[in-house]
Amino acid sequence: MKSATVIRHIAFEDLGSLEIALEKQGYTIKYLEAGVDNIADISHAADDMVVVLGGPIGAYDDEDYPFLIDELRLLEQRLSADLPTIGICLGAQLIARALGARVYPGGEKEIGWSNIELTEAGKNSPLIDLDVEQTPVLHWHGDTFDLPSGATRLASNSLYLNQAFSWGKACLGLQFHLEVIPQGLERWFIGHACEINATPGITVSGLRSDTAKYGKLLQEKAIRMWSNWLDSVQIVSTNQ
Repeated sequence: MKSATVIRHIAFEDLGSLEIALEKQGYTIKYLEAGVDNIADISHAADDMVVVLGGPIGAYDDEDYPFLIDELRLLEQRLSADLPTIGICLGAQLIARALGARVYPGGEKEIGWSNIELTEAGKNSPLIDLDVEQTPVLHWHGDTFDLPSGATRLASNSLYLNQAFSWGKACLGLQFHLEVIPQGLERWFIGHACEINATPGITVSGLRSDTAKYGKLLQEKAIRMWSNWLDSVQIVSTNQ
C-alpha cells in the first residue's frame, strides 16, 4: 500500500476531505503531531506522500517553535527529490520558505468564505472544479508569502496574490483551506474563538451560516480535486 505522513500542528486542523481521497486511492495515513513527535527522525523518501497542515503560528517562528526547522529540512529534501508533497496554509508557507521565498505578515487577516480566481495555469490544473459556479473556499490566515522561484501561480484573490501554487512535478501549496468539511468546522469555531472575536467583521454565527451555504459543495468538489491531483502525480511517477 502507498503511505502518507501528515504533519499536524493543531488537533482539529486535520486532513478532512483529503483523507477521504487518500484512503480511496489506497494510502495508509500516519499523523505526526508537531511539537510532540520527532520530525527529524523522518526519512524524506520513506513515504509516497507528505502533507503539512495548517496552524496558528508563523512559518518564520522557529525561534519559539524549533520543530519548524525540522519541517523545513524535510520539505527541502522532498522538494529537491521532486517527491509528492502538499502544503495547506501554514504548510504552503513552509513550502514557500523551503524554496527560498519570503513569508511575512499580510496586510489584514483573511478569515471566512470567499471566491478565488484561477490563473490560466490553475484552469488547466485539477483546481478547475473550483472555477465552476465560482465556488467559495474557506480562508483562515494572517500571513502571506512571495511566489517561490520556479513556482507556478494557480490562484489569487483581491486580498492576496498567492493563494495556490505548484512547483516541480509533484508539489502543491494552498493558502486556503480546501480540506475542510462542514461538521469539522465546529471545532475550529471553538479552538479559534479568541482569533474570531479579535477580528473585526467576523463572527461565529456568520462563519456558521456561510459554512451551511458553501461547505457541502466545497467538500464534494474538493474530494474530486484531490483525487484528480493524486492521479496526476501517479501518472508523472509512472512516466519517470
